[in-house]
Amino acid sequence: MMVSGSIGTGIAVAGTFSLVRFRSIPGTAREIGAIFLAMAVGLACGMGYLGFAAIFAVVMGIVTLIYNLTSLGEHSADSLDKVLRITVPEDLEYGAAFGDVFSRYTTQANLIGVKTTNLGSLNRLTYSVRLKEAGTEKALIDDLRVRNGNLEINMMVRGAEEGETL
Repeated sequence: MMVSGSIGTGIAVAGTFSLVRFRSIPGTAREIGAIFLAMAVGLACGMGYLGFAAIFAVVMGIVTLIYNLTSLGEHSADSLDKVLRITVPEDLEYGAAFGDVFSRYTTQANLIGVKTTNLGSLNRLTYSVRLKEAGTEKALIDDLRVRNGNLEINMMVRGAEEGETL
């Protein structure tokens, strides 16, 4: 509606939206949504549709407020599903090194990735685990530290991402 049937303007707007999405720092869905909201309102204002821009901004503001007040999409802090990253020396046979520890603390443990670090002298193992009960994270990490020579261990809620945010 805003591009008034102009194919050239429509392609330019689509290009602008795709540049913002794929050229920006990866953020959360909430951050990307805020960027798209600002672009849509700016586009509507720039094309002279001030009424539509105001209505759209108010409606989306109310939706965003409701989204922020509810726990929709949030991960529970006591979730039993975790991502576990263990750094081990390159000479450790990691295939069976942690089996008994995992059987004691988890109902499920799957190796989902291996990455070499520190110029190949260390391996970083990434596991998807489901704990048997909440509150056993410290005991699990302590037992794993004995096996990996007290190297780095990182545990986070599945779905939480490390990295840069906006």
